Amino acid sequence: MKKMMLNLIPVLGIALMLAGCPEQPADQIGVGRRPHVAIIVAEGFHDGEAYMPYGYLTNQGFDVTVIGPQVGPVTAYNSDFTIGIERAITDVSIDMFEAVIIPGGQAPAALREIPEAVEFIREFNAAGKVIAAICHGPQLLAAANALEGRTITCVSGIQDEMEEAGAKYVDEELVIDENLITSRTPGDLDVFSRAISEAALEEFDDYLDTVLPPQPGM
Repeated sequence: MKKMMLNLIPVLGIALMLAGCPEQPADQIGVGRRPHVAIIVAEGFHDGEAYMPYGYLTNQGFDVTVIGPQVGPVTAYNSDFTIGIERAITDVSIDMFEAVIIPGGQAPAALREIPEAVEFIREFNAAGKVIAAICHGPQLLAAANALEGRTITCVSGIQDEMEEAGAKYVDEELVIDENLITSRTPGDLDVFSRAISEAALEEFDDYLDTVLPPQPGM
């Protein structure tokens, strides 16, 4: 019962926050759009590691879109909760987003077997855009060859796997290495979510600089 109540908190929070958020086109590009973050999931995602950043960022005024292999609901590995994939990976581009979040669970291992997911993360990293991964999330980073020479953290059970992919592992609640943000477990979600918000806002400011006309006297 305790576990169910803990799982229910983020779901209820998201429902309340989304009720007051006007919808905007997910692929809107231009001055009028808000900062936009993708959460990439598949069957077997970790519920809290997807729902908590989703709720936090929505409350901060971000547009958040859940992307994955195909549109439709997928179920968490650690509860009966589901999340709806709103856009297929093949129907989005990296230019639509300031950041992408990779929750943990069993989903990253599934996503690394999907070429389109791996290529999406590879392109995101090559563009220097914000990628945030928690728990098993760095497994998808490894598949995208995004870890060579990078300092990260993750759940300790995949430390050897990450080091084989070229990463330096440290046991800290939050590690930021240029565009990569990583955390270990659900206990780190608070600092993880805040770091994503701050980094994505910086990315959004850079985006606005490219689309807004120069101001007089600047």
